[in-house]
Amino acid sequence: MRKIVHRHLGKVMAGAGIAVAGTAVMVAVTLPGSAGADDSDGGQGAGQTSQQAGQDQGQGPGQTAVQPGVVEQAPADGDTGKGRDPLTDDEAKRVEQLALDRQLLRTSENVEGDRGPQRITVNLAEPEADELDDPAAPRRADVSFYDYKDDSLVTKTVNLDTGKVEQTDTQQGVQPPLSRAETVEAAQLLIADPLGAGLKADYKDATDKELTSPDQLVLSSMVFRATPGMPAAIADCGEHRCLRLFVKVKNGPWIDSRDLVVDLSARKVTKTG
Repeated sequence: MRKIVHRHLGKVMAGAGIAVAGTAVMVAVTLPGSAGADDSDGGQGAGQTSQQAGQDQGQGPGQTAVQPGVVEQAPADGDTGKGRDPLTDDEAKRVEQLALDRQLLRTSENVEGDRGPQRITVNLAEPEADELDDPAAPRRADVSFYDYKDDSLVTKTVNLDTGKVEQTDTQQGVQPPLSRAETVEAAQLLIADPLGAGLKADYKDATDKELTSPDQLVLSSMVFRATPGMPAAIADCGEHRCLRLFVKVKNGPWIDSRDLVVDLSARKVTKTG
């Protein structure tokens, strides 16, 4: 039994010194808008999640605000900000609804393979050049979606005053920071994959419990792009939506999973070395 524990826990980053190093790694790789993993249900970062932080503005992973194929009336304005104030929750929800037209809902897929794109971010848009000093300039928001059907990033600019989509931009080969829903789905794929056996064994050694759900972990993630010399199985990473997971046992040690890459587009896990 002693040999088995040592074999698995060789990957577990335990102890004060190593925990500090693990924290340093997380600070280095945390993406803009992401918070470092801690022991308080995962924080609120875009690429970090826990059971409590798995909700994203009232929506679960893979859900969209408008049901596919349903035409709805324009959403109510709700609480609104002024000038360069950050978007209110009501504004963010309204922007997403306005941006999700029937064509985008019908032709796209989210990270779970369901109809409708994966929401990534909703941010206040920069004013036009001739509006910089205009206190009455309209408030606009940029909402970005990732379409897993063709690995494209769709960004729409919505005028909050008129409720109209003023611009749509579609790009491929662009990898924005990962959403919570994507990080959770990647962890689910890893747990279910044979290459996740080491992660589950380390979790068992650390907690004496079986790892069956991402909710049992504090997670952070980083977009992964393939470089020359890497396995052919991950050669498409960069065009595909791929990531590395950084895993921590709740109220426990870090578990090193950096040698594993999850390709969310292909829904597969690959070992890099």
